[in-house]
Amino acid sequence: MTVTLYELCGSDPARPFSPHCWKTVMSLAHKGIDFRREQVPFTAIPEVEDGVGKTVPIIRDGDTVVVDSFEIALYLDRTYPDRPSLFKGEGGQAMARFVESWAATQIHTVLIGRILLDIYAMLGEPDQGYFRESREARFGMPLEQAAEVGARRFDLLRERLDPMRMMLKRQPFIGGGSPLFCDYILFGALQWARVTSPAQLLEADDPVAQWFETCLDLYDGIGRSVPAAV
Repeated sequence: MTVTLYELCGSDPARPFSPHCWKTVMSLAHKGIDFRREQVPFTAIPEVEDGVGKTVPIIRDGDTVVVDSFEIALYLDRTYPDRPSLFKGEGGQAMARFVESWAATQIHTVLIGRILLDIYAMLGEPDQGYFRESREARFGMPLEQAAEVGARRFDLLRERLDPMRMMLKRQPFIGGGSPLFCDYILFGALQWARVTSPAQLLEADDPVAQWFETCLDLYDGIGRSVPAAV
């Protein structure tokens, strides 16, 4: 049976960009599960699976519908224990929870300012209205001002990735010798920026950039299936 993945897109359905949806893409590929991808714009999310979730990713696996990238990963490991594990036990789950919190508070928060207007430009007209209204309410200022403020903080990205650089001196992935869900969390964040914005995040010789390039090549290059923004 093929799993259906609902993932976020803009006006071009060939360019899905959500960091959380990319976590699920990599999780399904990691498990070797056949899946088909259904692209959904922001304003169509309430129509997915009878409004089961307010956000994507959402998957349908037979009669089961699961919302949220972390919950999906847990479900995949429980349901397909004979396939490669995404966590390798409770310790891996706990580690992934930490990486998720670190990425959300330290990485997403500096990326969003730089790519905010690039995301807006990718959206169709109905989604642009939704995105502007919801993000201006979140940031408490006009979208353009939020992007300007955020862009001034963008240089913090390199510093905040220092723990990753130190780790890469000792092992090739956060998961150790091979990637786990914790790797896909950070991958999703960097892929979000790669697909939405032409901004150069890191120098080519940066160990984190090299790790990211390796992740792009995983599973027959599924990460490269969407070209970088230009």
